[in-house]
Amino acid sequence: MHGLIIKNTGSWYTVRTDDGQLFDCKVKGTFRLKGIRSTNPVAVGDVVTITPGDDGRTALIDWIEDRRNYIIRRASNLSKQSHIIAANVDMAALVVTVAHPETSTTFIDRFLASAEAYRVPVLIIFNKTDLYDDEERRQMDALVTLYRAIGYTCLTCSAIDGNGIVELREALLDKTTLFSGNSGVGKSTLLNLLVPEADAKTAEISVAHDTGMHTTTFSEMFFLPQGGAIIDTPGIKGFGTFDMEREEVSHYFREIFRISDDCRFGNCTHTHEPGCAVLQAVAEGRIAESRYTSYLSMLEDKDEGKYRAPS
Repeated sequence: MHGLIIKNTGSWYTVRTDDGQLFDCKVKGTFRLKGIRSTNPVAVGDVVTITPGDDGRTALIDWIEDRRNYIIRRASNLSKQSHIIAANVDMAALVVTVAHPETSTTFIDRFLASAEAYRVPVLIIFNKTDLYDDEERRQMDALVTLYRAIGYTCLTCSAIDGNGIVELREALLDKTTLFSGNSGVGKSTLLNLLVPEADAKTAEISVAHDTGMHTTTFSEMFFLPQGGAIIDTPGIKGFGTFDMEREEVSHYFREIFRISDDCRFGNCTHTHEPGCAVLQAVAEGRIAESRYTSYLSMLEDKDEGKYRAPS
């Protein structure tokens, strides 16, 4: 039987078959031995073939269809394995907040670079606009201007006062969209607004640290009433890039890659070389300092061969 993985709890997968049946599934044992270096060889969004058990409720996943794309990060146990966040998506929506809690630009840039690497378009959602004071709103506007200038689509919204929600619904229409972001940025609140029957758990922000507390503990796909789907994922604190060569990192920063054509040397690392057009662009303000700092942090990952969580 053919089906779509719509939920991953870590040990079980929920598969919705082509005729609408739901099965709780395990991965066939031999399937794990095919060189897939991942903590989860099957992910939400995967199209699979299953063999139902005699009870009519459970099944074994014995084949996975070729993915048209996926997005991964380094596994949270800091091993050399990857963690597949979602597969076969039309878009990744990165939910960020400039305060309550603050999403670092390093985190944003790591996510964008990974999405570039796997050819997944990104929508950046600046959430919780109802909470910002004048200074925080200016900071948000500056980030929106920065990322739009690079070529990313940005939306500002609030699930509380409804600002930007109509535009968000339109952006999600008929697409399968990965929802991701730090804990506490309001993914679950937005999801409940977009898909009321999702009934996603929400939690208060930690007052002591102004950080979010994890409420989503597994990945799950929810279907939008107007068409399309959202893959909700657990909030993540760091985004460890995976499976990138050091010389490839600059390719996934759009403006750095574009300007690097003017570097004197073809193998320029954009760190110290004479005639580096990227360093000149940073000095002249044509490349944002925050973006260049994120680029350097990813080079550091490659140098040390390990993941460092952004502060």
